[in-house]
Amino acid sequence: MTAANVVALAGGVGGAKLAYGLAQLLPPERLTIIVNTGDDFEHLGLHISPDMDTVMYTLANLANPATGWGLKDESWNVLAGVARYGGPTWFQLGDRDLATHLLRSQWLREGYPYNWVARELCRRLGVRHPILPMSEEPVRTVVETAREELPFQEYFVKLRCEPVVKAIRYDGADTAQPGREVIAAVRSADAIIFCPSNPLLSIAPILAMPSLRRIIAASRAPKIAVSPIVKGEALKGPAAKIMTELGMEVSPVGVARYLREVLSGFVLDHLDETHQDAITDLGLRALVTGTIMTSNEGRVTLAREVLDFAGVSA
Repeated sequence: MTAANVVALAGGVGGAKLAYGLAQLLPPERLTIIVNTGDDFEHLGLHISPDMDTVMYTLANLANPATGWGLKDESWNVLAGVARYGGPTWFQLGDRDLATHLLRSQWLREGYPYNWVARELCRRLGVRHPILPMSEEPVRTVVETAREELPFQEYFVKLRCEPVVKAIRYDGADTAQPGREVIAAVRSADAIIFCPSNPLLSIAPILAMPSLRRIIAASRAPKIAVSPIVKGEALKGPAAKIMTELGMEVSPVGVARYLREVLSGFVLDHLDETHQDAITDLGLRALVTGTIMTSNEGRVTLAREVLDFAGVSA
């Protein structure tokens, strides 16, 4: 066990929970969190970055405990005003949350790099661990359904994941480059942790950038993924539904198979212990433990076990 630099790839509520646990165990100089920005979009003239904000609010102890996203103790006066004018209200922007989007949008319009904007927002919320956008360049997740192509947030929020998914693509990923700090963090990492985020919607956009995927695949560091699927279900979000519609096995094995080229180890829940042999048959080390994080203590416990599995001391 050695003191080491850790990179966590994250997005969504599950990813944010494990990132929180890791941040309780590792000082800021030893942990870098790289966050999916493929679900960023513009709404009411504002740059919205849902995965970034979910991770940031969670590490700041400000996230809504009931939803895992948004801010606790939120109010909705502005949204009510938008409704009064007949404007779009399908994407909920709370009054306090709106401040984040206003400042982010202003700073980006003024030409500040996305990485600087993320760092500044985190600093002002008291988050010391670096949370990096995966790229300064736009990558946009597009959901192809039987009837039409949909920007991810319209599929996810406006249509509540109801359309059947035929394919998912990540527009701009082929040419987007990861930021210099992202590259430096991955190259110096002694362990890379794939948090229990949706593999198709939060992890895949990061890996869709060819240069970053190559760097991660070539790394000799332990590369450990935590399954977001437990007993055939996603703990949060539409992962199981989409995996089914795309013909993937909805199990830890399906996730491990999807990510196997960039992994060396995989963590699955006790409830899925029967899949352990199938995981090892993929050439991956396997750890069976409790992965359902129902409290802050549970987040820290899982983070400690994942670090132990990766050979990293907390």
